[in-house]
Amino acid sequence: MVHARWPAGDAAFSHLGPCSRKECALASETKPLADDELIPSTLSIDALDIGGYDDPQSRDVFAKARSFELVKQAKAFGMYPFYKPLDDNQGPEAIVDGKRVIMLGSNNYLGLTRHPRVIQAARDAVEKYGTSMTGSRLMNGTTNLHVALEEKIAHFLRRESALVFSTGYQANLGAISALVNRHAAAVIDKGDHASIYDGTKLSDGEVFRFRHNEPNHLDEVLRRVTQRKAALVVIDGVYSMGGDIADLPAIVGVSKRYGARLLVDDAHSIGVLGEGGRGTGSHFGLDHEVDLVVGTFSKTLASIGGFVAGPEDVLEWIKHFARPMLFSASMPPSSVAAAHTALDVLMEEPELVERVNANAKRLRDGLRKDGFDIGVSETPIVPIVIGDEVKMVSFWR
Repeated sequence: MVHARWPAGDAAFSHLGPCSRKECALASETKPLADDELIPSTLSIDALDIGGYDDPQSRDVFAKARSFELVKQAKAFGMYPFYKPLDDNQGPEAIVDGKRVIMLGSNNYLGLTRHPRVIQAARDAVEKYGTSMTGSRLMNGTTNLHVALEEKIAHFLRRESALVFSTGYQANLGAISALVNRHAAAVIDKGDHASIYDGTKLSDGEVFRFRHNEPNHLDEVLRRVTQRKAALVVIDGVYSMGGDIADLPAIVGVSKRYGARLLVDDAHSIGVLGEGGRGTGSHFGLDHEVDLVVGTFSKTLASIGGFVAGPEDVLEWIKHFARPMLFSASMPPSSVAAAHTALDVLMEEPELVERVNANAKRLRDGLRKDGFDIGVSETPIVPIVIGDEVKMVSFWR
């Protein structure tokens, strides 16, 4: 399946600007395909199989790169939709190749990246602290801003403590690798984010997968795993490709039955689900049944960075054993200040959460009415399932 993924944030329908729907193109100008122009069979998503380029006879690690022709072919046929540089980004709209377009591919759920208070906070932080800390959190990379943000996150999520990482990706890498050693196992949903998969690769423990959002299969897996090892179950609160919500009540029940700890990645849930945007646990009234919450600042909270929130003693362990924390430069103060202020806005204006979900419902209902397949989405992440790669790219254009 090929998904054209449309996160329906503040931009979805609340503001279209001076251009009409017809005038606001969804994509930039590309080379049109003639009716009789044949697409080579090599121009396929299958060509992204990284293992397909290895030459067992070669001793040059660059060899695989030089046989990778997919991007050149896609560009030649006007079918390469990625890495498009933006001339300008105003949130709901952007300028691409000189054209005004509607931004439907952003995670700027509440539109806070252009909020005056958020922008000013980032400016003020640059004036006071400069552009970078040039060091890790362990050494010289922690400011009062970092500590204040951690305290604000813990307060917002009603947790004992929180720990800020340089990216949301690193938050998963750090938390999972620090906790899952050779005496433990990670049990993950097959639909989990790549950062969760990579966190398990960085750990010394075993990894087991269960079928996407199927608690009964999780039960089978945990029954076997926990007979010999401690287990950390890791799921997304909202799945980033399908827009579906984890069956948290059932997953909590299964995890508790086998004494497994539960980590929920709420990257796409903070600011979207639950009371005032507090995430998946809050959405189901199970805040205190989730052991650890991972989140990001690069979506709702209008910045870059990530966090883990949970028990203070567990966060202290992660702080001192998570390699992505110890050996990466810390978040720039401007990004910390932007995230902190965006969280302030969210806490002061919880109606923003209602608005983004109303926008998302309007988009989902409209697409379904027009005959589009949007799967089981129930959040602002709205996939349009095209089913054919060439048709999908044509749809994008």
